[in-house]
Amino acid sequence: MQCVKCNNDLKLEVFEHDDEIIEGMLSCTGCGNTYPIISSIPFLVDDLSLYFSIRAKLGGYLLLHAKNLKIKSVIKKALQKIPHMGNDTTDLEKNWTTIYKQSKKSQFHLALQNVITRMPKCNLVVEHGCSIGTTTVALAKKSNTAFGIDKSFFALVEAKKHRLQNVDFFLADSLSHPFGKTRFDIVVALNVLELIEPSNLLQVINRQAKKFLILSDPYDYERGKNSVKTRLDETSIRKKIRQYGFQLILNSTKPQFFAWVLKVNPRLTLHYKVDLLVASRKYLF
Repeated sequence: MQCVKCNNDLKLEVFEHDDEIIEGMLSCTGCGNTYPIISSIPFLVDDLSLYFSIRAKLGGYLLLHAKNLKIKSVIKKALQKIPHMGNDTTDLEKNWTTIYKQSKKSQFHLALQNVITRMPKCNLVVEHGCSIGTTTVALAKKSNTAFGIDKSFFALVEAKKHRLQNVDFFLADSLSHPFGKTRFDIVVALNVLELIEPSNLLQVINRQAKKFLILSDPYDYERGKNSVKTRLDETSIRKKIRQYGFQLILNSTKPQFFAWVLKVNPRLTLHYKVDLLVASRKYLF
């Protein structure tokens, strides 16, 4: 892991641990930026105040439950420095964690599992927008080490419950990630193009992916003021991937849409059609 601000190494201070670190602090050896570890989740965001600006309720929850005084101080200072409070997404992120937990058996998940089964044994894997870690864990069973990053604290707490030795999860922004120049055998980003600027995310993925990439999206960009600026559809994303030197494999040359069913509550179910793309570097074949 590296500092997300200046890419220098991080120094670890442990406050509480059992079989893993429960509370601690990561400090940059270059710029001095600090990153708290809370409930075994490293908060690797450049600006914690900005992160809490739409999650003040989460900040209060963490302040209440943190045990170490250094951790409490970092959280308190971040909350005090919030420049402008936006609509709080704490409860929304918590609710989506529950929704994802009870929505694991759709056609999309079966198709994705089939893709993972056909992937070769790998060394390093990373998933952007890993949510509750289902796909990261499945890939970890075919790799030496797997990482998942997401910005939802509650989803990552759920992901950590898998408790596999070769998997780790970080709270981080995909466009400002803690991996420096590390390259991965497989890079995954599922259903996040409406949340992360697609062209920017593909640039990151292109730099990271050494062998394979797995992408999916329903191309549902109607997010009001939070919509991304540049929208990619099933045609333009394939063009972009080819421009980066990848070739589409496993029947994903043409769009292939699979049903993704999300059970919001007993009265509401969301039905998406999700395009699944699998690509490899051309030099592999």
